[in-house]
Amino acid sequence: MTVYHFIGIKGSGMSALAQILSDMKFSVQGSDVDKEFFTQKPLEKKGIPLLPFQKENIEEGQTIIASAAYNDENEEIRTANELNIPVHPYPNFLGEFIQQFTSIAVTGSHGKTSTTGLLSHVLQAAKPTSFLIGDGTGKGEEESEYFVFEACEYRRHFLNYKPDYAIMTNVDFDHPDYFKDVNDVFAAFQDMAMQVNKAIIACGDDEYLQKINAQVPVVYYGLNDDNDFCAKNIRTDEEGTHFDVYVRNSLYASFTVPGYGNHYVLNSLSVIALCHYEGVEVEVVQSQLKTFKGVKRRFTEKEFGSQILIDDYAHHPTEISATIESAKQKYSSREVVAVFQPHTFTRTKTFLDEFAESLKTADHVYLCDIFSSAREKGGELSIQDLQDRIPGAKLLTEDTVSQLTEHENGVLLFMGAGDVQKFQRAYEALKVSN
Repeated sequence: MTVYHFIGIKGSGMSALAQILSDMKFSVQGSDVDKEFFTQKPLEKKGIPLLPFQKENIEEGQTIIASAAYNDENEEIRTANELNIPVHPYPNFLGEFIQQFTSIAVTGSHGKTSTTGLLSHVLQAAKPTSFLIGDGTGKGEEESEYFVFEACEYRRHFLNYKPDYAIMTNVDFDHPDYFKDVNDVFAAFQDMAMQVNKAIIACGDDEYLQKINAQVPVVYYGLNDDNDFCAKNIRTDEEGTHFDVYVRNSLYASFTVPGYGNHYVLNSLSVIALCHYEGVEVEVVQSQLKTFKGVKRRFTEKEFGSQILIDDYAHHPTEISATIESAKQKYSSREVVAVFQPHTFTRTKTFLDEFAESLKTADHVYLCDIFSSAREKGGELSIQDLQDRIPGAKLLTEDTVSQLTEHENGVLLFMGAGDVQKFQRAYEALKVSN
């Protein structure tokens, strides 16, 4: 039996894959930097050894999987090369691994993680299902039939995969440090479409996905009548969102989901369409959709005194609009307060005006300093450039979180892909100490 050794095991995809192999009763260990990441908690729970980077970790007979974040400068990768032990980059290994199952890649500029979580939750009630979610969650089944995984378009990573199915949620311009424009993003999705083996489930309301060419059937879902799967009669109450699904204009069934916002309905429709294609019983889909608890850092709610605090990964204008829309639908009688930490200078500069427009839909806006990525140096841009575009926006630091107490019955949305949670933690600590 080989030992699977993960170099950079705390990365979200790496952590999830290590959990899956461990669940399947393989021997797994990994190495990484000392710093604590939320992705290591499930690894520790499963008793997977976490080691510091050191050349002694590398031994003959191991199967070595390396995070894309590391190259030959890493001492373990160097040692493996010297010993002629193959080093499998994470996307390559995953691409090979999924061939044993009916594999479903979930792709799209927005909604990947939530949709992967939702699909996994539904499918595992029908057949043994393993899944890999971008929030660092992984679950393996020894006799798995399905493998559901999040496939990221950044740097065209998803072209390492040749899945049976692909769900495509939308195409939008993001990752401006890599993609030139939205046409470049669409070209990547078009290349991905040609690698799918059975069928593509795509959002037909998306102007780019309507143009997808493929050698397999493309099933469209959406809110517009001309889609194969269409949601109608959408209504909300305290239970969530209710809607009817029509398949090629014939009523199929009614569904209830515990979330809010059109994006939630669309994500659910993609799951309903795929399950229909795979012959999963509609009663299973209905009951599972109703009980979905969500994924990490996606509209994660907490009651806090008279306020509601929500932690969300939204870091693109489209996602911010969707998160604010959800909060307004769920808490229609409360004021919605956006606390936003922009993620990377390149993204902030590219979408400065769009960020301002999306944030203006909140009742109040607080802005935190720009979180820069490890890949970039500080730009000439500052948070003031965004503040100037939003009337009444205030700046927030960990020392000035007391401003948020003014919104007595407010819904506070802490949004960002960096470390925006530290502002929520500081606010909670302040209120507790008072």
